[in-house]
Amino acid sequence: MPIVVNLDVMMAKRKMSLNELSQKVDLTLSNLSILKTGKAKAVRFTTLEAICKALDCQPGDILEYVNES
Repeated sequence: MPIVVNLDVMMAKRKMSLNELSQKVDLTLSNLSILKTGKAKAVRFTTLEAICKALDCQPGDILEYVNES
């Protein structure tokens, strides 16, 4: 998929664990793990907003388009 999720990179920069982020954005560990590993097929804007707020970042810091050609 040409959309890469850099959630793990932002979590490392902010030194935040998946468990801590899960509590801050009120998502289950399994759903955050699916998003973190790039297995998610979609993400709600409300979820993206909560993650950006918790990690003090922009959506572009989390999601990246990579041209596969």
